Amino acid sequence: MGDWIYLIVAIAVVGVLTLAGLLTSGRRRRGDLPPGGGTDVIAPPPSEADTATEAPPEPAVDSAVDAPVVEEPPALDKPEGTASRLVRLRQRLSRSQGGLGKGLLALLSRDRLDEDTWEAIEDTLLTADIGVAPTQALVERLRTRLRVEGGQVADPRAVLREELVELVGPDMDRRIQVTGADGKPGVVLVVGVNGAGKTTTVGKIARILVAEDLTVTLGAADTFRAAAVDQLATWGERVGVEVVRGPEGGDPASVAFEAVKNGIDDGVDTVLVDTAGRLQNKAGLMDELGKIKRVVEKQAPVTEVLLVLDATTGQNGLIQARVFSEIVDVTGIVLTKLDGSAKGGIVVQVQRELGVPVKLVGLGEGADDMAPFDATAFVDALLG
Repeated sequence: MGDWIYLIVAIAVVGVLTLAGLLTSGRRRRGDLPPGGGTDVIAPPPSEADTATEAPPEPAVDSAVDAPVVEEPPALDKPEGTASRLVRLRQRLSRSQGGLGKGLLALLSRDRLDEDTWEAIEDTLLTADIGVAPTQALVERLRTRLRVEGGQVADPRAVLREELVELVGPDMDRRIQVTGADGKPGVVLVVGVNGAGKTTTVGKIARILVAEDLTVTLGAADTFRAAAVDQLATWGERVGVEVVRGPEGGDPASVAFEAVKNGIDDGVDTVLVDTAGRLQNKAGLMDELGKIKRVVEKQAPVTEVLLVLDATTGQNGLIQARVFSEIVDVTGIVLTKLDGSAKGGIVVQVQRELGVPVKLVGLGEGADDMAPFDATAFVDALLG
């Protein structure tokens, strides 16, 4: 009996010890777990900033290379003023026309003015294209004034100057109506045959107006000559003037209409219209110029019609003048290339033929070689 008691006690002790060991082992394993009741905690991956090596610096951008290049507009011409033009052009006119005045003075200064001398004077005037009727009238006036009266002989130069000035017409209205009324621009139509310098004249007139601080629009209505349109565009660019153009061979009246419309919209002072100059078909030319004038005047009145004549063509120029005067109401003459001709008498003859004044003269190929015509200055240049 006693042995069984010892055996039972021994088994109980072993059981207690075994249970205690198991409990201790369980606590140790639970203590090894991270806090949070065994929930798995996944650490975030390291950031790129933590793991990446320092990136090499980006190359610097050269702003001077990548920046857009802004082209500066071309510098505009500064046209010469009217006063200085007159002085310079008078000198040129004196060189080209001085032979006429000197020849007349030499004849009139002779000791004896016989019939042969008067015939020589008449021939000199006719050669200069003054015309038969004006020549006869001038010779008669000179005969009367240069007679010996009371022992006093009149000064031949002074008498000739006065009579030539009177012949050229000092009282003719040579003003060019370049401005309009009621807030509308002046409209100037420039007509003439091809080759007379018509398109160049339009460009030179624009320079005169710009020099007088007037604003201008150009209409390239000579659409049948591409070269004329391009030439006028160049003239406009040089002084900052807008040029209205149409398709090659297009309707000239449409171009003229748009030019005047743009001029009104922009509030310019003057619209200059370059027209075609084909004389091969007089009826066609008449219809074309008539249409241009009608279309333009739906917007603003035409204030001037300037006829461009080449002074070197002499009598042919007069024939052209007659044709255009029949087609359109010419208000003024522009004589070009006057420095290239010794026949300055064309001024007198064309004025008498058409009954309108010479308003501008061209005396060279330079951009500013054109100026208003002045009768007294012209005669003084003739006499030197």
